[in-house]
Amino acid sequence: MKKIIDNIVYVGVDDNDLDLFEGQYIIPEGMAYNSYLVLDGKVAVMDSVDASKTEQWLANLDTALDGRTPDYLVMHHIEPDHSGSAAAFAAKYPEATVVASAMGLKYLSQFAPGVAFRTQAVKEGDSIDLGKGSLKFFSAPMVHWPEVMVSVYDTVLFSADAFGKFGSLGKCGYFIDEDDDWACEARRYYFNICGKYGPQVQALLKKVSAANASVIAPLHGPILRGDLKPYMDLYNTWSSYGVETEGVFVAYASIHGGTAEAAQKLADILKAKGCPKVVVSDLCRDDMAEAVEDAFRYGRMVLCASSYDAGLFTPAYNFLHTLQMKAWQKRKVALVENGTWGPTAGKVMRDMFSQMKEVTEVGNMVTIRSRMTSADIPALEALADAILA
Repeated sequence: MKKIIDNIVYVGVDDNDLDLFEGQYIIPEGMAYNSYLVLDGKVAVMDSVDASKTEQWLANLDTALDGRTPDYLVMHHIEPDHSGSAAAFAAKYPEATVVASAMGLKYLSQFAPGVAFRTQAVKEGDSIDLGKGSLKFFSAPMVHWPEVMVSVYDTVLFSADAFGKFGSLGKCGYFIDEDDDWACEARRYYFNICGKYGPQVQALLKKVSAANASVIAPLHGPILRGDLKPYMDLYNTWSSYGVETEGVFVAYASIHGGTAEAAQKLADILKAKGCPKVVVSDLCRDDMAEAVEDAFRYGRMVLCASSYDAGLFTPAYNFLHTLQMKAWQKRKVALVENGTWGPTAGKVMRDMFSQMKEVTEVGNMVTIRSRMTSADIPALEALADAILA
């Protein structure tokens, strides 16, 4: 158990056994399912945990309660990694009331069919008096499910999935202070989990900025405390699709190495021309979530891809499809295609980028025929100039 403030303690659990979060995101440092206990005149448990960790969570809760009985289980978000132990909680504490949005209670009945919960629906502006303090609720639809609520107690913002991060707390620490590198895995988490919902995150930031919280307690990742402005500023940049870091992201999908060679050459040219940061990603081998993160982080991207089956090589297609799903926008792109007899990658890339908001192609697309030659270098030089302009 870790004390958050005098009467709030951490009762969540780490999961170091799971290989893929949500069935798709690699988590080499594990994952934390966060839960908190508010010990006031009345006792509120803030969210449950994944069903795989029910026993450990209930044991943590029992120790922290020290003989007291919960009055409420507050469910900010009903996704199974947070509601998976709610049925077991209700069986152990049948007099406790489960608090969630009306939509959240509907979803809870779907994930726990047949379970008789005592329930109370809350909405924007509602509050629950716990004694010395109260919980005040704010609606946060599509951050990142439609039923989500956040709440504030004293100086603590219980932020649901907002401000979350990959990694178990035993490995990354229970608290993040100003000098820690929180952004790395928080960025990958944000753009892959919440990236599509920038306007909704912007709306939430406006709501909670007036709460004057000094602690953010998310459902995943470490607790944020102290000066929260750096985290709020990053979330504002991310959710407004702004550029966080000046540089160029070079992503490539290569079948036999020719496209990879051209991409690396272009990266070298960009560095020689003084580009402040050049990041290169092999879409065939690197983590797709990392590539999505970098596409959002930088304002400019070069996509280099092979032609395949009269279309676009599958890893590049999957990457662009993911960017479409995540509402990637407000960026400049340059294109390099490769093809031995009939290059087709460029057309497909252009078609897919044309469906994205405020994505502008710059420079003349470079077409490689099987292998890059010295004759292709001037075109790559010109493309580098265009993306840096």
